Amino acid sequence: MILHNTIKKITMYKQTINENLESGDLTRLIASSIHIDEYKSKMGDDADVCVVSFKVAGKEPSADLVSFIEKGYDWVLDADVSSGEKEGGDYLVFVEIERTPKLPEQIYSLVADITNLTDTDISEWTVVYQKTNREQKLSEEGLATIIPLTPDRYQRKYHKDQEELDQLKTAAGVNVDTTAPTNEFTESLRIAAGLK
Repeated sequence: MILHNTIKKITMYKQTINENLESGDLTRLIASSIHIDEYKSKMGDDADVCVVSFKVAGKEPSADLVSFIEKGYDWVLDADVSSGEKEGGDYLVFVEIERTPKLPEQIYSLVADITNLTDTDISEWTVVYQKTNREQKLSEEGLATIIPLTPDRYQRKYHKDQEELDQLKTAAGVNVDTTAPTNEFTESLRIAAGLK
């Protein structure tokens, strides 16, 4: 019965794609889990832009969600649908937002508005950061702890991870192919090593 209703909803979208969305129009069509920073930004450097993704059943509902997001939030840099479908006919909707301290509030607000379209309660939503597959309950406070909220924090977090990976590669005798960041310290090391 649920599958029949979902198919019926998708069929309805083909007929009403140009109409505005109303409460409940995307019921059972959007997964109640968001993924953050799992995909690369199209609009800029990942340190500057956060990518939030939603899984949506069907191309037309995905396009409707993109339209809803782009028309409703001046702080959204871009929203787009994946070029192809994932397994089961699902599509991904990518939302790009500038990485600032307001990010947790903005993401939470966006999801709260989407719950009106899905007839779900925000307490049912979860979030996965990066590719960890560790879900946690969605909350503004939780978002603030898992997402680097400035470009500098993002760089420090992922630069540190890269340094640890390089150390493991060196210990294992594997060629290290990453380059050090450019700053006063690394420049002095390059000069001392005769590389400049």
